[in-house]
Amino acid sequence: MQDFFTSREVAKLTRTTLRQLQWLDERGIVAPAREGHRRLYSIRDLTEVALINELRHRGFSLQRVRKVMRFLQKEFGKRLAETVSSGSEYHLLTDGKTLYLETSPRQIIDILKNTRQPLLAICLSDALRQVRAVIGSGKKRSAFVSPSARQTRTKAS
Repeated sequence: MQDFFTSREVAKLTRTTLRQLQWLDERGIVAPAREGHRRLYSIRDLTEVALINELRHRGFSLQRVRKVMRFLQKEFGKRLAETVSSGSEYHLLTDGKTLYLETSPRQIIDILKNTRQPLLAICLSDALRQVRAVIGSGKKRSAFVSPSARQTRTKAS
């Protein structure tokens, strides 16, 4: 696995535009390293961009995603990518409108403070595994396809 990825590589892997990556950086949502004017993304940065895209595809606004990311950092000292990585003791759950953080089998925190809805578990760590698989196979040219986009393609076929 390589250490850093350029903006163009991240855009192809995550199906994000270069402008969206710039916007995320300008607002400090995902802050890549710099080499002159070039942005260099770590695997964690790349993972967070993929996860943000997946949440956006599921209907979450960037404002809500930012709120979740701030909450995780402030309360648990964790980045979004660390929260959904394999081996994490935390799990993100969503009902499509709200994000919940499961901190233990007995405690679920409503990150967006709306507690009266049933839960539907969506596995965001699939996005992480898929990005790592693409990178590990050396197929930087192929694009990351979110699980929900895969379902749409399957239905259209």
